Amino acid sequence: MRISELRMLDIVNIKDGRRLGPIKDLDLDLERGVIKGILVPGAAKSWSFFGGGRSEDVMVPWDRVKKIGVDVILVDAQDLVDFNPEREDPR
Repeated sequence: MRISELRMLDIVNIKDGRRLGPIKDLDLDLERGVIKGILVPGAAKSWSFFGGGRSEDVMVPWDRVKKIGVDVILVDAQDLVDFNPEREDPR
């Protein structure tokens, strides 16, 4: 599979079934020749002067990637701060 094909797939959190979005970038270790993680869009904000938006992008470590399928990439993003729905709202 090519990187260009990976970028076409949606990322889905296996803990709650939420779609996290497409891959924005890969974090590569060129010396070792391995993928360290995938960069995905941050969680959507429900409030803003200009109609919402997104927080900063989030790095999902490669060891959290559980399965790469034909249509989606399944990841375990439960305890990553920006994707934890049980986190208290700071507002």
